[in-house]
Order: sequence, then C-alpha cells, then structure tokens
Amino acid sequence: MANAVELMQSIENLKEDVPQMAPGDNVKVHVRIVEGDRERLQVFQGVVIRKRGSGVNQSFTVRRIAAHGVGVERTFLLHSPRVEKVEVVSHARVRRSRIYFLRDRRGKAARLKERRS
Repeated sequence: MANAVELMQSIENLKEDVPQMAPGDNVKVHVRIVEGDRERLQVFQGVVIRKRGSGVNQSFTVRRIAAHGVGVERTFLLHSPRVEKVEVVSHARVRRSRIYFLRDRRGKAARLKERRS
C-alpha cells in the first residue's frame, strides 16, 4: 500500500514543460538552493554529458568548467522539485549517448560542432 501512495506522489511530481534535450546540448539548469530559512535560484550552465532513466527516475549530468579550469559535474533528477526549470541554450552534434571523452579534453579540443536545425 505504501508503494502505491509513493507512486501516486511521484506521478504528481512529473513536469509537463520539460524541453527536448540530448547529450551535447548546452543547458541552463535553474536549481532552488535553501540556505537556512531563505531560498534562492542558482543557475548551473554546461554541457549535458549523459541522460539516463525514464519516467520519474529520469536524470541527466551537466559538466561545466569552473574557476581555474576545474571541471565540475552535477547530476540532476529531471522531475525533482529542486529543479525549477531547464533551458536549452544550444544543440551540438555528437555521435554517442555518453560523451565522457570531454573530461580528457582541454580548450579548443573540447568544443562540439553545432547541430543545424
């Protein structure tokens, strides 16, 4: 019985306004951050290097280059209440679904070709 209640609650959390995104796309993820009793939105912009799961359990990993050339990766649950919205900035043409090879590349070598629509 508890599983049925959890399932119904998870179905209620499904977002309808999810954009079409694929690995290689440059996205802005607006995340709700709670600091004490205050709440604010923080934008995490980077390249989607992986998508996995389906339905409520769908998640994606975004990689960006932070200060001093340090790579930062964050995994987000797509239908989480913490994720306010996801904006697709640009699309890139990639030939595989997991683009982990970007971890080893620096500078111009880490660029992806833009996908024409």
